Parts: sequence; structure tokens; C-alpha cells
Amino acid sequence: FLLLLVALTALGPTAMQIFIPALPAVRDAFASSTAVVQLTFSLSTLAMAASTLVAGSLADRFGRRPVILGGLGLFLTGTSIAFAAGSIPQLVLGRTLQAAGGATGFVLTRTIVRDLFGREDTARIIAYLTMGMVVAPMFAPAVGGLLTDLYGWRSVFAAGALAGLLVLLAVLRRLPETHRFDRPMDGPRAMASNMLRLLRIRAFQGYALTGAFSMSLFFSFLGGAPFVTVEVLGHPASVYGLVFILVSLSFMAGNFLAARLSGRIGLDRMIRIGSATVLLVAAMSLPLMAWAGWNLVTLFGPMAVIAFAQGTALPNVQAGAVSVDPRVAGAASGLAGFVQMAMAALAVQLVGSIQNGTPYPTLTAMLVCALGMMAASLRTRAGSG
Repeated sequence: FLLLLVALTALGPTAMQIFIPALPAVRDAFASSTAVVQLTFSLSTLAMAASTLVAGSLADRFGRRPVILGGLGLFLTGTSIAFAAGSIPQLVLGRTLQAAGGATGFVLTRTIVRDLFGREDTARIIAYLTMGMVVAPMFAPAVGGLLTDLYGWRSVFAAGALAGLLVLLAVLRRLPETHRFDRPMDGPRAMASNMLRLLRIRAFQGYALTGAFSMSLFFSFLGGAPFVTVEVLGHPASVYGLVFILVSLSFMAGNFLAARLSGRIGLDRMIRIGSATVLLVAAMSLPLMAWAGWNLVTLFGPMAVIAFAQGTALPNVQAGAVSVDPRVAGAASGLAGFVQMAMAALAVQLVGSIQNGTPYPTLTAMLVCALGMMAASLRTRAGSG
């Protein structure tokens, strides 16, 4: 059962990560600009944001299983459109549908865990779940870069279709319904009311914004690093994918530490420690790049440390958000996910638009996001857990 949750959580991020190394190839294939090609990333991220917002509330109303099945159908439809795309608008449409469908599994697995476990146990289980989920996206950039170098950018969508089909078959056979609240189903007005009530809770604001700034930092790196690696440093797409494994391993190590220590230290304290570490390293990355020069070590090294700190904080952020009011855990998960992905979409498009042939726009955006993450972490519930 846990492996199935890992697969559901990983499907959307894996589809995104396997495509990222292909962005320069897509730009060349369609003779487009970096900013326009970045729309395949930023608009699909916005679609993920919208999907997380809707999926959480729909899951509270109709149950977890049917919403996940619908999302997987949407994922496969979008993947097919992207594979056959003959223009950038068609590719954007395909990626948008693919991302929207993949996001349902990403957001609802956390809700399923909250259905089955208490607040502190949820943080521990989500940490293990996230650690396992990182494995597939960890290798996805390397696979995507290799597929792009050998067979062209369309091959990454063929791989995505195969993965989506396998997950769909597993869900049909293995995933039970976990929503057990014996109360009337919420209508659209009640769903909106639940979200507005969550937004007025200081602790939820803190959890949602901490996660949003953390996600924006990560997406700022994803939006700039492939172009810096391929165009500025002169490496093939496969090199980006291989080096990115270091970042994923660091994030997974942070998840492991969170799983072991969150129950003992408390999830809010873990969030603040992780946020402070992210800010410290992000602030050091700019002078390090200027002093030591532009290379893979100065680009990926600080990001690996940041990813470790994010790995210690994010499972606790997610557990805190869905535990503010367990009666609307789906809405809380969806709303927090929406805020995270909406801000990440803005960040990635901004980074793609201000690229100037140096690594500094990417690093500057990461520092701004780190400052926001630290400030937001101070709004989480003091002393809880």
C-alpha cells in the first residue's frame, strides 16, 4: 500500500523532472525563445496549482479514490497530446493537462495518510513517503537527458505514458477508499467557506506560505539550472540529469532525518531549523559563485545543501497544513498545494524571463524565496508538537 502511495505521489513530479532537461532541445526544435518555451513549465505548474485546489475539495466531497482515477485519466490524455504536439501551443496544452492530472495523486496521498494517522504520525509517514517518492524523480532528469540526447524530446512523453498506465492499473487493483467521515457532502459554497476559514488561521498561513516559498526556491533552480548547465557551462542535457541526482539524494536524506526526529523535536521547530538553514546557504551561494567561478560545483553544491534542509522542513509543513482542521484535510492539502504551485509557477516564469547568460538571476531568485520561507515559518503554531 505504501509503495502505491509513493508511486502516486511521484508520478507528477517525475513527469516534470524527466521533461526539464529537454527544454533547450524543445526550444531549438520549434525555433522559439527561452521565455516562450518556459511556458511549457510555468503554465503546467499553474495547472498543478489549480488541480491541487480542486482535487482536495472534490476528494472531501466524493472520496479519494474516484478523484485519483480521474486525475490519472487526465494525465494520460495530456501525455498523449504532448507526445504528438506539432507546435508550442499544443505542447503547452499537453503538459498542462498532464500536470493537472499528475497533481491529484501528489496532493491526495497526503490526505490519505491523514485519514489513517494522527498529527505527529502523519509528519513521520509523510517524511518516509516523500523520501521514497524522491527516488523516481531523482533519476528522472538523468533518464530524460539521456532519452533526449539519444531519441529526441518526444521520447520523454512515451516514458511518461508507460509510467502513468502502470500506476492506473495498480490503483484499480490496490487502492481502497479511506475517507471515513460520516457527515453530509460539502457543496461548492461549503468548499469555498472551508478554504476561506483556513486562510484566516494564522498557523495555516504559516504552513502554506513556508511551503510556497520553499517550492518557489526549488522551481527557480529548476527553471534556470538546465539553461545554465547546457548553454553557459556547455554541458549536454544528460550531464544536468546526472548531477541533479546529488540534489535529490540530499533531499531524501533530509526526509529521512525528518522521519526520525520530527516526533522528538516537534514539527514546528523542525520547520524553523530547516528554513534558517535554507536562508543561510542561499545567502552564501552568490558570493561563492563570484569567488570560485561558474561551474557545476558552485551551481549544484549549494542547492544540494538547500535541498537537504528543505527535506527536513517540507514533510512537517505538509503535516501541519493538513492537521489544522482534520475535518477538511482534503481542502487544506489542496489549498496549501495551490498556494505552493501558483507561487512556484510565477517564480519559474520570472527566472526564465530574466536569464542573461549568467547564473546570477537564478541564485538571486533563490535568495528572495529563502527570505520569504524564513519569514513565513515564524507564523507556524508556536510550541505545537
